[in-house]
Amino acid sequence: MNKKKLFVCMILTAFISSAVTIAGICFLLELNTGRAADIARFFCAMRFIEGHYVDTVDYTKMIDGAIGGMVHSLGDPHSIYLDPNLYSQIKSDTSGSFGGIGVYMGFKNGGVQVMSVMPDSPSEQAGLQAGDSIIAVNGTPVADIAADEVALKIRGESGTNVDLLVRREGEEDKVYTITRNVIKVKTVADKMIDDKIGYIRISNFSENTGEEFKNAINDLDSQNMKGFILDLRENPGGVITSCVEIAKEIVPKGPIVSVIQRDGSKEVYYSKLEQTKYQIVVLLDGGSASASELLAGALQDTKAATIVGTKSYGKGSVQTVLPMFHDDGLKLTIAKYYTPNDRCIDGTGIEPDVEVESNKTFYRRINFDSDLNLDDDAQLLKGVEILKSKIGSN
Repeated sequence: MNKKKLFVCMILTAFISSAVTIAGICFLLELNTGRAADIARFFCAMRFIEGHYVDTVDYTKMIDGAIGGMVHSLGDPHSIYLDPNLYSQIKSDTSGSFGGIGVYMGFKNGGVQVMSVMPDSPSEQAGLQAGDSIIAVNGTPVADIAADEVALKIRGESGTNVDLLVRREGEEDKVYTITRNVIKVKTVADKMIDDKIGYIRISNFSENTGEEFKNAINDLDSQNMKGFILDLRENPGGVITSCVEIAKEIVPKGPIVSVIQRDGSKEVYYSKLEQTKYQIVVLLDGGSASASELLAGALQDTKAATIVGTKSYGKGSVQTVLPMFHDDGLKLTIAKYYTPNDRCIDGTGIEPDVEVESNKTFYRRINFDSDLNLDDDAQLLKGVEILKSKIGSN
């Protein structure tokens, strides 16, 4: 009987404490009765767990879990709770710089391979080479780490060390101790294919991508470029304002994209370009998403480019990141975007004007270690063929 009374008292204490808290919050936020009841359930559970769980409760961890659960309940794969590690990575990816070792990595069959090494990077100085396989990071086998976490473990504060167990064909496995440094990520690369056709590759859209693209156009223009291939394959998107900045350089006058929120409010980005200067072919594939689809959609709708490749990913939603109070954040879908012809490609993607399947394994690498090999890339070969016919007709 005494135990029963004690349990009832515990419940009442948790309920009363929660009720007082809820009343204050509801008053401040002007919540209706239904929402107040839901918040009461939440606080009652939190107070009871905090006060009576058999072990000491990590309050911050419990709140992190609650926030993560709220976002997960939305059923939106693009809305996520960002713990400190993920939040730090998001900031690095969009700022265009981070503490790292300077390699491009490929993930295949559970392994991690060095695809290329940045010039003058910590990796090059330590002796890493393209083709090396990373077996372990700081003693932890990569087979035991989720692919998305491998880069997180290799990245870190500039000046700190990371140990990589590396396997190289014909040699014994070796541990490389590499001192991280600030890595400036180049997101745009350009090259002339012949005396009239240029090639521009955008790996993703960071804060610096707009300026990099302008420099690429100027470089190719100085070489008498008449048209160019814009390669957006395996481009996952990024900062929408950088995408719009690029669109203003190549999309004809008029709307570029409309961003529409739940309440119907609309923000429209416009181009003031009176006339396009170049013939353009855009390369897309199933890895082209978000901002890369936005740019391709604007070029397709305005007839400013021919789209070659395969159907894009189909991410037509816009996310914002809310910084929180423990070096964490909340990434939330807040709107959907529409192309100039009012197409929402969320979940459907962009269909190419000319469909060409890829005949090669494509990696997101932005530097050119060798000449572009048209015979090894059916999509690029078709793009050049189309571009030559366009330029020849002018």
